[in-house]
Amino acid sequence: MPTETLTVNGKVHHIEIDDPSTPLLYVLRDHLHLHGPRFGCGMAECGACTVHIDGQATRSCVYPLSAVGTSKVVTLEGLGTPEHPHPLQTSFVEEQAAQCGYCINGMIMQSASFLAQNPHPTEHDVKEALANNLCKCGTHARIVRAVMRASVS
Repeated sequence: MPTETLTVNGKVHHIEIDDPSTPLLYVLRDHLHLHGPRFGCGMAECGACTVHIDGQATRSCVYPLSAVGTSKVVTLEGLGTPEHPHPLQTSFVEEQAAQCGYCINGMIMQSASFLAQNPHPTEHDVKEALANNLCKCGTHARIVRAVMRASVS
């Protein structure tokens, strides 16, 4: 069986996989047992599967494993630790920005990539950056407040 090598959350993994076009999401969840990225739509529409690939927010449900190459992948689990959470993770907790929690992976990962490029956004900027991340529960107002809070920390 062919082996693919990838770096996820700072660790190198050697994955035996039959089809290198397998979406990265399945490798992360099924082979590496990381459950931050979620399967939502399978069409890169909802954002639940978002990870960072070399710092860029990427929809892992349509990103083939073979395209990762030597890039560095970061999932929600690698963004911060329980002892030292990422400022976004802290602000999402402080703003109680999760109801069901299904979209939170995508919201945080998209926001982290966005804030790395725009550390002092307006509320309008945040809403635009998250426009393609879907939330069924309606916690968008709290999510926007959490991103704004993290932008000033």
